[in-house]
Amino acid sequence: MMKGRTLQSMAAMLALGTSLSGGAAAQGAAANPNGAVTFVTTADPTFNPWSPTAFVESNLINELIFPGLTRWDKNLKPAPDLATSWKVSGDGLKWTFQLRKGVKWSDGQDFNADDVAFTFNDIVLKKELGANGGATWRNSVTKVNVVSPSAVEFVLSRPWASLPTYLGYYAGILPKHKFQGVTDPWKFTEFNKQNPVGTGPFKVSQVVSGASVKLVRNDSYWGGKPKLQTVTFKIIPDSNAQLAQLLSGDLDLMSVGNPETVDRIKSNPNLTVDLSTSNIYYFVALNQDDPRMQDVRVRQALLYAIDRPAMIKSVLKGYGQVATGPIAPIQKEYYNASVQQYPYDPQKAKALLAQAGWKPGPDGTLQKDGKPFVISMPTASYQQLVPITLLVQQYWKDIGVVADVKTTDWNSYIQQVIVKRQYQASAAWWSTPADPDVLPYYDSSAANVGNNIPNYKNPKLDALLEAGRKTSTVLSRKIAYNNAQALMAKELPYLYLWYPQSITAFNKRMLGMRGITLPADFQYANEWYVGN
Repeated sequence: MMKGRTLQSMAAMLALGTSLSGGAAAQGAAANPNGAVTFVTTADPTFNPWSPTAFVESNLINELIFPGLTRWDKNLKPAPDLATSWKVSGDGLKWTFQLRKGVKWSDGQDFNADDVAFTFNDIVLKKELGANGGATWRNSVTKVNVVSPSAVEFVLSRPWASLPTYLGYYAGILPKHKFQGVTDPWKFTEFNKQNPVGTGPFKVSQVVSGASVKLVRNDSYWGGKPKLQTVTFKIIPDSNAQLAQLLSGDLDLMSVGNPETVDRIKSNPNLTVDLSTSNIYYFVALNQDDPRMQDVRVRQALLYAIDRPAMIKSVLKGYGQVATGPIAPIQKEYYNASVQQYPYDPQKAKALLAQAGWKPGPDGTLQKDGKPFVISMPTASYQQLVPITLLVQQYWKDIGVVADVKTTDWNSYIQQVIVKRQYQASAAWWSTPADPDVLPYYDSSAANVGNNIPNYKNPKLDALLEAGRKTSTVLSRKIAYNNAQALMAKELPYLYLWYPQSITAFNKRMLGMRGITLPADFQYANEWYVGN
């Protein structure tokens, strides 16, 4: 559901993890200097990666306009972008980044360290602004100092070994000079909705509200003149309409949200479908503010009651695998499969609930202290959340637990569940950087105000996640995160459902993608091209 920085962003179009080949058979084709491609988004975007209103519709577009200090290489490790190198102090509390020289903003102004300091000090770290993902950064970053015009220093309140990785994850730098005199950056409509200024390979040339956004290449991009002349995003809210345009050749790339359509796409000779395991996990969040959910036996029982393999078969058409925790198998160095498992076992679920004091009432609904086990479970009309929620509702009904499901629109859902925490259970997903550092989603300090949506608090888990942040060696991190995964599998801060395979369809004429992940591929968009 979420983009990882913030739950609002919701999984970056379900595309993290896609291994695009870019029409491998035709990679040798000469680039058309007037090449143009057409993508799709679901609503009018916001051209500001930190805006609280920039969600799935904006993420990938902002990748083309606003690079970060780092980006991801083919192994999903941090690589230079606006920063060319970095080093950390011995105590892990200061990171110094050397910035790329000669970079120009798309309006011709020079990029320098003041822009980086402004982005973080004046936008991201100001709690009152509520920047998208701000809680993750405020959790560890105190301030950003300008060392020189071409160097900045991140000052931390506690070590953060994965800082370079997070700096490559939707952490674009904004131009200080454009925001001079602006009192509310989110109301800067001329920038956020019409004429943004970035340092990326493309810049906005035309916005037609409700219809399209046209980007043209930024000839002054530091990485060289992009090979494509234009990238157009059509605004198409309806997934069926998106599919129709993909099949007709009017779209060149689309993230496939409905696995039932894969065979139809594969039958089109002009299209390619790429599948891969992604760094996304689906879950059911149980609000720990509800005393019933604080009993680990209840959490375990509710997971035993869900037939996840059957759901993967019916909802995902087999494109996924059962999840064991927040660190996905794509992270081969850190994924720990040897943790407590929860195979479908409704009798085990009933036994655990009985141990917790829940007994069947006259109508079969479990009761305790005279109160029936009824769970408020809001969901949103988005992607597959409704069918997932309805299936969970049925599985819980089979063990005597009633899920009161109410469906709302996406924005209302975000406000109710994510912002106000007015829920008792809710199905969603997280998309995170390909790094085992999941502290922003589990740390006790992130409960109620950050990305710790269930408001789960456990000092032992906090300590393990802190230990993982204090070391940069693979072995030491592996020990810390293996122990953390074992604890999370037992305690179930979330009820882990599955790791989906990302499904991306693209026209074979589109070439030059690196085959990393879709967000990471967008960080190398200057290399894309179409053949003559």
